[in-house]
Amino acid sequence: MTAPPSPPRLVVMGPSGVGKSLVGAALAERLAARFPGLAFVDADDLHPAANVEKMRAGVPLDDADRSPWLQVVGEALAAGDAGRVIACSALRRRYRDVIREACPDATFVELVVPTGELAGRLGSRPGHFMPASLLASQLEALEPIEADEAGARVENVGTVDEVVSRAIAAIGQGW
Repeated sequence: MTAPPSPPRLVVMGPSGVGKSLVGAALAERLAARFPGLAFVDADDLHPAANVEKMRAGVPLDDADRSPWLQVVGEALAAGDAGRVIACSALRRRYRDVIREACPDATFVELVVPTGELAGRLGSRPGHFMPASLLASQLEALEPIEADEAGARVENVGTVDEVVSRAIAAIGQGW
């Protein structure tokens, strides 16, 4: 008899505009059917006010800004007894390492969208604190998931339901 699968602890990652929040929320909703109580968290909501104000002003965050925030993201991911899905940029491997320190069983789903489409998406998000002017700095910082990291790269093309299905198939946990 096989043991039931552990509750998922997923980070839906990528640069701003890639669809982390939309896909992450849909992924959490789909997985909650199998893991009742599984929650979705948007890491944007975990930023301290100083980070939000800096980004709103068009100033990219540096590692000193990100480090405490990433620790909180990892702790939030680990805290969900029923599992969690968190939308978080997690652009660099060392950022993902900080999350893994707090939540060793974290799995990353890197959403991939063509750069031109990202710019268009950012331009159509009124009221979001992340201006389109910071996209270049995010793309410059992006280090794709590596083969030795738990996770997968998934194209965010098609319907949200199709992307969620591809993500679940790509991470291969039998959910």
